[in-house]
Amino acid sequence: MAKKKQLSKRQLDVIEDLFVGELTEQGILDKYKVGRRLFGKWLTDELFAEHLDRRIAASYRQSAAYIARYAPLAAAKLVDLTESDKPETARKACLDIISMQSDGQNSAETPERPTDGSSAAMSGSSQLSAEAAGKILAILAQENATE
Repeated sequence: MAKKKQLSKRQLDVIEDLFVGELTEQGILDKYKVGRRLFGKWLTDELFAEHLDRRIAASYRQSAAYIARYAPLAAAKLVDLTESDKPETARKACLDIISMQSDGQNSAETPERPTDGSSAAMSGSSQLSAEAAGKILAILAQENATE
């Protein structure tokens, strides 16, 4: 039976340093005495590429979890900023809230909405048009000006 190929310690160290080290890619290659040609060869190696892809996916999952953890706090702070004494700050907070809403609806991770017709109001009309967003901003600006 053939022995299953494994990555060398140097290959594993290079991959790890690409994610946790403070060096540039070239700095990491220099640190481990890996030439560009050899690194290019590693990148075409299926096992190395799979390991690198898994590490990249893990980093994205970690980032997404971190962002999700603080999203409610960020949203609450944005809502508080809509009542700022500075009109430009309030306006930007409103725009960010609108942007967050439409980004969340376009996200691949957003659960699908019912398509049975029972929720026609939610099936796509909940996304704000530019005109509606403008009206909301105008109303908020008017309220802040009168206060």
